Amino acid sequence: MSDIRIRGEPTADPQVCRFVVDRSLHAGNASFSSAAAAEGAPLAEALFALPNVGAVSIARDTVSVTKQGDAAWPEIGKEIGNAIRAQIASGEPAVGDITPVGGKELFERVQAVLTNEINPSIANHGGVVTLQRIEDGKAFVQMGGGCQGCGMADVTLKHGIESYLRQKVPEIQEVVDVTDHAQGENPYFEPGKGAGGGKAGGGGGDGGGCSACGASK
Repeated sequence: MSDIRIRGEPTADPQVCRFVVDRSLHAGNASFSSAAAAEGAPLAEALFALPNVGAVSIARDTVSVTKQGDAAWPEIGKEIGNAIRAQIASGEPAVGDITPVGGKELFERVQAVLTNEINPSIANHGGVVTLQRIEDGKAFVQMGGGCQGCGMADVTLKHGIESYLRQKVPEIQEVVDVTDHAQGENPYFEPGKGAGGGKAGGGGGDGGGCSACGASK
């Protein structure tokens, strides 16, 4: 395992550190906010087994860890690195098949709204939203493409996606974004370029604006 290289990178948030590995771990972007949510994802399970780990995101060659408590990164970074190396050496995928939490029927209803109504709208500007799980009336989603790292992602989420989902699926009370926006490679809207109005699923904005949040590119 000694030939597996991992580089720790601090972030603007002192509670979050990125661990960049010398190989790809997961082709997508998977985020987990608890040990229960990580069931079925071997690497995330291993990391949540460590003390002081509060959240995990795995995207391509990067593992982002949110720590809890006052432990310093040098104290827990070595354990995180060892867990990553052990998982790679095991030969198992970092993220396996994850069973939807919150009931299959409800999961499928929310997924249908995302697939058939919301994603076609934001796809006009390179965006996509993926449902990860449902817990206690909360839908946990990842925003990809132009929405990942977009300066108006929070507006898209709360005033577009969440509002629309709550209308279509009343059981959903909140939509939670678990995206690692710092990993976004092609955000549609950069902060400081202005914004307008609009809503997801409503057919789009005008003048090149984001169909979900109305941001003008």
